[in-house]
Amino acid sequence: MNFIGKTIYKAILIVFLLFFAYSPLSAQVNEPTSGKALKNTSEWVRMTREEYIMKWRHLAIDNMEVYGIPASITMGQAILESGFGNGYLARVANNHFCIKCKSNWTGGKVYHDDDAKGECFRAYPTVADSFQDHAEFLNNGQRYDFLFSYDVTDYKSWAKGLKTAGYATAKDYAERLIRVIEESQLYLLDQKDGIRLYDEYMAKRFGIDPESIARKYAPEIRDKSLAKVDNVVEIREVSDKRLAHADNGVDPNNFRVTMGSYNGYNVHLTNGAHYIVANAGDTFEYIGAKFDISAATLRKFNDLSSGEQPKGGMVIYIERKASRWEGDELLHTVVEGESLHDIAQLYGIRLVQLSKMNRTRATTNLKAGQTIRIK
Repeated sequence: MNFIGKTIYKAILIVFLLFFAYSPLSAQVNEPTSGKALKNTSEWVRMTREEYIMKWRHLAIDNMEVYGIPASITMGQAILESGFGNGYLARVANNHFCIKCKSNWTGGKVYHDDDAKGECFRAYPTVADSFQDHAEFLNNGQRYDFLFSYDVTDYKSWAKGLKTAGYATAKDYAERLIRVIEESQLYLLDQKDGIRLYDEYMAKRFGIDPESIARKYAPEIRDKSLAKVDNVVEIREVSDKRLAHADNGVDPNNFRVTMGSYNGYNVHLTNGAHYIVANAGDTFEYIGAKFDISAATLRKFNDLSSGEQPKGGMVIYIERKASRWEGDELLHTVVEGESLHDIAQLYGIRLVQLSKMNRTRATTNLKAGQTIRIK
């Protein structure tokens, strides 16, 4: 090869390497062999990263509230894994997280070259199904259990933990994920009023008002959000963070912080989470209809199994509980007949975090006088 040929070859090689250095993960971006697409992709309109975040951020926040996975982590992974919605798997299979089939997968499938040729990837009816399955994938995978001991605002520990658990093979996966989160300030979505905070950031960045930015990028989401504004949301917005936890958990006979009433229920606050007390004969379907929350989500908020119903006098959280107690106490002393679930409800802590904090199963029988860590 002569000098000119070598120079051209080096130039092509440099362009090739730069492309892959700054591309999202290749499993999403590479096009399949001709004829293997599930549907036509030629009319796809490429999305910007900002458009992608504005369109799907509500799914990440929904899953944060139910599962305790930081919204920034969900959106950051979706951006990396799907090329912010432009990758092949996202376009033809609604798979935004590069999740492979595995032996227990019974849903749709699409075959695509990744680490090996013709690997099986999950296909979903909708994008929302992909985000939901991603949350279930992390929630149900034993190797990811330790992640849920981290706070939802600790995106760096989550990113490093995902790499440690083997979510991706790229050596710099954690660094790339953190970089995406910080470049787009996705950590704002992890806050109590994440949508508003993120809109304000975007508005400032583009020099327009928050209303305009929301209408421009996601009018259908904004319309849906506005339709769901109720007294509970208003309570969350005006609540003083200094009153965000009671001193001694939930005492049914002496509620420490009462925020107001809504649809016949007194709404109380402990450890940063709102709750009510169920009346005799209440069902999660009935309570859910009052607060515009699905029965399934209420059960998840309260660490209960499918089909379970509340009993009169039971504390029912109407939003996601915290990962640890924010009060002064470090330990709780077990009383006769008390379960780990009882303690989780008492202090407004998610059961999975409480069990991991104490290195015990959620169903372990506790003994009176035993001490349980709550932070």
